[in-house]
Amino acid sequence: MARQDLLTADRLVVVDLDHDGGPLDPNTGKSVPPAAVDGFLADHLRVPADASDIVVFVHGWRNSRAQSLARARLFFSLVESTYRAGHDRYPGIGTWKGHYVLVRWPSMSDPFLTGYRRIRERAHAMTTRGRAADVIAQLLGYLNNARRRPGGPPTLRTADGQYLHAVGHSFGGRFLIEAVQAAADERPKVLGWRRADSRYPYALDTLLVFQMAASSDVFAGRFERILRDAPINGPIALTTSRADRATGLWHRLAEGTPGIGHVGATRPAEHIAAAALRAPAAAYRQAELDRRIVNVDATWRYRRGRLWNPAGAHSDIWYPESAHLLLSLADLAR
Repeated sequence: MARQDLLTADRLVVVDLDHDGGPLDPNTGKSVPPAAVDGFLADHLRVPADASDIVVFVHGWRNSRAQSLARARLFFSLVESTYRAGHDRYPGIGTWKGHYVLVRWPSMSDPFLTGYRRIRERAHAMTTRGRAADVIAQLLGYLNNARRRPGGPPTLRTADGQYLHAVGHSFGGRFLIEAVQAAADERPKVLGWRRADSRYPYALDTLLVFQMAASSDVFAGRFERILRDAPINGPIALTTSRADRATGLWHRLAEGTPGIGHVGATRPAEHIAAAALRAPAAAYRQAELDRRIVNVDATWRYRRGRLWNPAGAHSDIWYPESAHLLLSLADLAR
């Protein structure tokens, strides 16, 4: 698919966040106050009736506004082209017609330890003291309310439902998991949507994070609630690469331990499975992804990083194999 096909108003939407995590009005450039976020989302995000799947993408470290949009376009185009090249590999999907949302946030810094620490602290502040987690949770809740939710037991699920997928890269994965935990915290003033079949305000069909910038034991601590009390229908899929120096070297120097993007999630072990990133011609089996967390070793593919680039292969994720992983998760969610 030509890249410009994805840039129509009803197929690709950008939501910008300020340094506090609040959404920016694209018409005025000013932050949208908390009380007005629901109305802003209703005006700004419209899910086309013919969309089969909604993909929310939150970028990671060291992306300018232009770079984040270009990389999101590249990823979305890879999803479309990978599906077209082998749609029979995803029999559960039927016909893929994606609706794409890019969440963009200020992530630029120098590529060294000082810059990594600065953006790590910014991401932490935006989700704890700031509004980012609540705003992304509201965004997911709005999309859940606006879509045609797949209903009933698996045998009754059809392509008529619209499936909701969240994809993050690097620190963008932190934003998403903080937002999903907001549902577990039961904060109705923020998460105002109510489903008939669940106490959760929304449910994600898939959650995929490429090269997550968080400590390997974070799911046994700060994010432990997401394993037992959060609205994710499928596994939390986490890619890893030993060639990722940002979550290897820089994360170890900043936090005393390598990051998930380098070694994967390590705790709690009873909830973690391992798989290898596969080429588009090779299918994933549901049994190998049937854990709350799945570390997907992508070292063989995510390995490029110029010698002068201290981040290594941290952002070397733009491949059909990455799109195949998302499409496979979406297929298995049916």
